[in-house]
Amino acid sequence: MLGLPALTPWSLPVIRRLVCLLLVLPALAAALPAAAGQYDAQFRQFLNSEVIPAARAAGVSQATIDRELAGLAPDTSLPGLVGPGGRGKSPEVNFQAEFRTPARYFRDSQFNALVPGGRRLMQKHAGTLGAIEARYGVPRRIILAIWARESGYGGAKIPYDAVRVLATQAFMGQRPDFFKGELVAALKILQNGDVSRSAMKSSWGGAMGQPQFLPSSFLKYAVDFDGDGKRNIWTSEVDTMASIAHYLSAHGWLTGRDWGYEVHLPNTISCTREGPDNRQKISTFVREGVKRVSGKPFPDHELNQPGNILLPAGRYGPAFIATENFYVLKAYNESDTYALFVGHLADRYGNNQGFAGDWKPMKETTRGAVRNLQERLQRLGHDVGGADGLIGFKTRRSIGKDQEKNGFFATCWVG
Repeated sequence: MLGLPALTPWSLPVIRRLVCLLLVLPALAAALPAAAGQYDAQFRQFLNSEVIPAARAAGVSQATIDRELAGLAPDTSLPGLVGPGGRGKSPEVNFQAEFRTPARYFRDSQFNALVPGGRRLMQKHAGTLGAIEARYGVPRRIILAIWARESGYGGAKIPYDAVRVLATQAFMGQRPDFFKGELVAALKILQNGDVSRSAMKSSWGGAMGQPQFLPSSFLKYAVDFDGDGKRNIWTSEVDTMASIAHYLSAHGWLTGRDWGYEVHLPNTISCTREGPDNRQKISTFVREGVKRVSGKPFPDHELNQPGNILLPAGRYGPAFIATENFYVLKAYNESDTYALFVGHLADRYGNNQGFAGDWKPMKETTRGAVRNLQERLQRLGHDVGGADGLIGFKTRRSIGKDQEKNGFFATCWVG
């Protein structure tokens, strides 16, 4: 019998299911094209009734509108979509980088891979970086660290058609009004001629080019530093670096100050004192027993300047004294872990060493669970900065205050 195995009692049901599946698959495959185009008519109506009038009001010519929106269809494969008009159930949010053990986010292998490239670019563009620093006051190591984090110095694949992404997000994403504005901004960029439509690539969230600017940020902060007449953040390394520096300068970068310092924070200083609204002179922290992990003193020019405690993982991770410039980095991406990654990478271009403090094992959670915790803390009278499911400094210190109120040593972290 050709060596076929004997059928066991459970084989027949399995075979029946397989046969049914084989019969259904062709029908499913045939239905896919129709499903992919099911929103096309509604999408075209959305463009005609909402986007085109907004674009005209913003000064976008009819020729640009016709050229860039003709034949456009939504990309329903993008993650996070909820349905036309932004109405529908939000997608389930699973573990976020801010909730996971930070050791994963800050693993040494990432920094060891990025440091050599940054050092090479510092040498390659030494003169240009000097000119960028002179104009904007932002250190080259900070510029390169953001460039590394956003696109791996331009090596990351950024494959999406920016206009299609923005139009899809405006039509059926979670923030339709926001992305409608970004779509209009993208049309203005194309009208200005800085980039062609085929070269205007973005991430699935609409962030464009090597510094990952949204279109509105491009219009405000992108610069032509190489003098070719175009603000090119897609293929020009010089324009990319200068645009990052301009962004940080415009958001308040303080020339001459660093982003922050890793420190030993004694147990006599409660983690509930974290936050930029609890700034004091760094010299005052020194008198309270705060020391740099390197054993070196704080620079003299920093001692009379303000700083604040930063504990991205509460007492479960390294401690820092942050300056105002740390929060300028957060203006680029509203995340403590992002800003700390950038600052730490910038430091490692000089001395490639990891944090002195350990990221201890901690309880992982989800955004929904954090939101529930924030709502409970709010009912108890704590200011968590809004129940958004993100563990910012107000949530961390509220956790710590609740711990202290109940007689525990404050860790300022979940669990």
